[in-house]
Amino acid sequence: MKITRIWHGITNSEYADEYLKYVEETGLSDYRNVDGNLSAKILRRIDKDKCHFLTVTEWDSYESIKKFAGDDFEKARYYEEDKKYLLEFEEKVAHYETFEY
Repeated sequence: MKITRIWHGITNSEYADEYLKYVEETGLSDYRNVDGNLSAKILRRIDKDKCHFLTVTEWDSYESIKKFAGDDFEKARYYEEDKKYLLEFEEKVAHYETFEY
């Protein structure tokens, strides 16, 4: 069984491209460098003056997620520059057991 981890963030639309590049260089880069990470994707939706981002990552276990997120693996992990872009800071991420057929 795989575990899918989903984080959500919102920026102003004017920062959509800049923040996408920033997330690619920070979060996605960090995800890919953790043993047990199986995939990493960014979903982006611009809705008028706001832009929603989802990072969707797949992992081989909760233990692997802890290598990235720490023992409190349900807590969202933020980077210093996020303060420049994000309109809010959600405390938790969502985890789903993932089944493929």
